[in-house]
Amino acid sequence: MSLAQALDGEIVNADAMAVYRGMDIGTAKLSAAERGGVPHHVLDCIDPEDSCQLSRWLSLAEEAIADIHRRGQRVIVAGGSPLYVKALLEGLSAGTPRDPALRTQLEQRLAREGTQALYAELQCVDPAYASERHPNDHRRVIRALEVFYASGTPYSHFHTTDGIRRSDYRSLLLGLRWDKETLHRRINARCKQMFAAGLVEEVRSLQHRLSPEARQAVGYKEVIACLEGRISPEDAAEQVRRASRHLAKHQLTWLRRFSDLHWLPGDAQDLYDQSMTLINERGLWSKDC
Repeated sequence: MSLAQALDGEIVNADAMAVYRGMDIGTAKLSAAERGGVPHHVLDCIDPEDSCQLSRWLSLAEEAIADIHRRGQRVIVAGGSPLYVKALLEGLSAGTPRDPALRTQLEQRLAREGTQALYAELQCVDPAYASERHPNDHRRVIRALEVFYASGTPYSHFHTTDGIRRSDYRSLLLGLRWDKETLHRRINARCKQMFAAGLVEEVRSLQHRLSPEARQAVGYKEVIACLEGRISPEDAAEQVRRASRHLAKHQLTWLRRFSDLHWLPGDAQDLYDQSMTLINERGLWSKDC
């Protein structure tokens, strides 16, 4: 927010779940007052029963960035989905079209052979993608196997253009670094605050409207299990904390792949000044950036 206000910039959301309307507490959206008049884009733009996968988000983000540039403003992309940022910086390769017959076969195999069998198969044919997915993420495991058997190419190869940056964007990547103990303490505090702020009531109001993608969001998936009587409230809270720690680890793994990302101490008193120094060094004051 400080950078956006100082740079006369506008923010583009790169959180996969913050695109959904009504999913506010679990995604820690800023209130309208907290946004301080700074325009936010690709936020609260999709109904929760709808689907917003990577390609759709990328299209929305590119439209927003083009509009911001036309008006002579600067763009700040912020959010916790590193794959989305990678796709924005590199572009997205074309995937294979869906194959309903093959998908049906895989779904039947899932029911017959179980989760671990299909996940083990994915580990063999596309270990890179398998390493980024949980074995119980049935939808994505099936999609990855569908792409592989339909095209002969691992699904991971369709994500981005393998590290080659697109030429129409100039960028500076900034990441916040926390020691593990502090990070886990902050995660636990955030999870506690989410429940205190009414996460259960928010999920209950959306429960029967959430698309398969939206239902996978950390906090929503666990609370739904509680509301359906499959786990206790105490277990739900612990699972949210555990899933949040796992998500943070996953995010860090992704972010470390950006060789030009500048890590800044998250608790630095001069965090803003350090960021502005890097912006000045890169010559990113120009509104053409």
